[in-house]
Amino acid sequence: MAVKVLIPTPLQKFTKNQASIECEGGTVSELLNSLEQNCPGIKARLCDDQGQLRRFVNFYVNSEDIRFLDGADTSLSDGDEVSIVPAVAGG
Repeated sequence: MAVKVLIPTPLQKFTKNQASIECEGGTVSELLNSLEQNCPGIKARLCDDQGQLRRFVNFYVNSEDIRFLDGADTSLSDGDEVSIVPAVAGG
């Protein structure tokens, strides 16, 4: 099942400057593994040493924040769109 992943500009160096990439996965966690296979090194920017999603990176499936769904276990369907959005802080 193909899922479109929207890549933020700071991570596009891992995707050969592509703003979006198609990957496979039935859950967000599986999608991240597929993304790592296609774009080596990107998962370390998205997950900590224990493999948990980093707190300062937000993930949305079809505009729904996965923190309010099932987190990394959120199910994906063919044609879904996953947005990766780094948190922004400032004053």
